[in-house]
Amino acid sequence: MPDSPRSPTDPRRRGLGKGLGALIPGAEAAGVERPTEIPLAHLSANPLQPRQVMDPQEMAGLVDSIRRHGVLQPIVVRPSAGGFEVVAGERRWRGAEAAGLSTIPAVVRTLTDQEALELALVENLQREDLNPMERARAYRNLIGDFGLTQEEVAERVGKSQPSIANSLRLLNLPLQIQASLEAGRITEGHARALLSAGTEAAMLRLWERVERRGLSVRETEQLARAAISREIRPRRRAQDPQLRTVEQDLSRRYGTRVSASGTRNRGHLAFEYYSEEDLQRLLDLLLD
Repeated sequence: MPDSPRSPTDPRRRGLGKGLGALIPGAEAAGVERPTEIPLAHLSANPLQPRQVMDPQEMAGLVDSIRRHGVLQPIVVRPSAGGFEVVAGERRWRGAEAAGLSTIPAVVRTLTDQEALELALVENLQREDLNPMERARAYRNLIGDFGLTQEEVAERVGKSQPSIANSLRLLNLPLQIQASLEAGRITEGHARALLSAGTEAAMLRLWERVERRGLSVRETEQLARAAISREIRPRRRAQDPQLRTVEQDLSRRYGTRVSASGTRNRGHLAFEYYSEEDLQRLLDLLLD
């Protein structure tokens, strides 16, 4: 069940997005509180952890550093059945295990599921540890599981609302393209350009070409515009050129196919959407 909304004067609400220490009650004292050494065997993973992919080379470097210097920054945990759940610092925990440590310094906090997700998300965002798809899924969880608006998510993680909306749009990509983005074979810029191609079939055709030829983001954007023009032109042979330009401009602006019919004086515009999330994205953009 979503947590009840917090008032603007709630210190947790004001602090969110400004650092890990501001996310939880008693944060002001966290800087002077001595962490507790907790046995690694008593720790379990956080199912809400947004980060799912860990770079093997980075992990190897972390393990080597821990062997030499130990864990320099405490992790954050919360009580769970039979032990503690790692909220922030999962990579340090995994590194300590691999380095052969038996305990790890940790700060224990009592957190709700929402606070745990927010804290883990902010930590990873500050460290730039999340790939674009992990960010998008974490934002979706805050909205879908806890009933937050895009504006509230933006406030909590220190981002702008358009940034949150653009990130959520990535969830409308076909699964093959999402996997390609998550694996680093294409960039977030490529993904946004692919979204502007409109239909799933058009996205997949263009994505295969991008991967096969190693196209740049600019080249991908140009091909996406050309794909929209090809789809529109056969259906509107006698269409007013100005309306065709309107269709193309709106399609690029809103990341979906837009059709215009009628004349310059009277007609209608139609926006296509492909999922409930896509419809909500369009509504957010149009009603903003």
